[in-house]
Amino acid sequence: MLQLKNLYGGYGKITILNGVEFEIPKGTITTVIGPNGAGKSTVFKAIFGLLNVHSGQILLEGRDVTGRTPKQMIGEGVTYVPQGRNVVPQLSVYHNLELGGITARDQSAVRARIEKVMDQFPMLREFRDRKAIELSGGQQKQLEVARALLLDPKLILIDEPSIGLSPNLVAEVFRTLQALRDDGVTILMVEQNAKAALAMSDFGIVLELGQTRMHDRADALLADPRVGQLFLGGHMEEA
Repeated sequence: MLQLKNLYGGYGKITILNGVEFEIPKGTITTVIGPNGAGKSTVFKAIFGLLNVHSGQILLEGRDVTGRTPKQMIGEGVTYVPQGRNVVPQLSVYHNLELGGITARDQSAVRARIEKVMDQFPMLREFRDRKAIELSGGQQKQLEVARALLLDPKLILIDEPSIGLSPNLVAEVFRTLQALRDDGVTILMVEQNAKAALAMSDFGIVLELGQTRMHDRADALLADPRVGQLFLGGHMEEA
């Protein structure tokens, strides 16, 4: 689904990504882990067109999409759920969903898609007229993911979905992502809760200092002592 080739990028003259390379298979969940400052969120912004790429390539299903804008990436079937809460708190659940499809030309198709999404997330149908601020943290995250589905994406980039959530709500959000994976959506996720995220993922990537240090099946990374070393401090040995 997605391939990064020797990707360099950053903010102004500051380079954060220093040759990132990895591949994401279709219909899988891949989790990116690493210490603060490793470039995890930065690589998502580069993929989605929110960050200038200095060199390297981003390939989506074999097509070069390097340098595309966020609007163009949405047109390519990619959506991005950033960190934190990104709902409009005083709007209803239904109106928040409508915002997800506001740029679409065919609004009747958007309404039909909202109905389909609410079938996937029964809680949203139950609370459709409730203000978003009245939802729990886990319910708000489900609303964000549901809104990202309105344009029928093939790839979802989701950054730190567990921030501020209790363990039970984290498990609920992860089950939601697994259900989407089972429906054929490819998911690339950044997550600080490494153990829990790898346990529900198919593949894992370890970033450090803007470089890909490891890329393997998630269960293999969980069992690798170098992953523990990374989160205990210090630098990894060259993989």
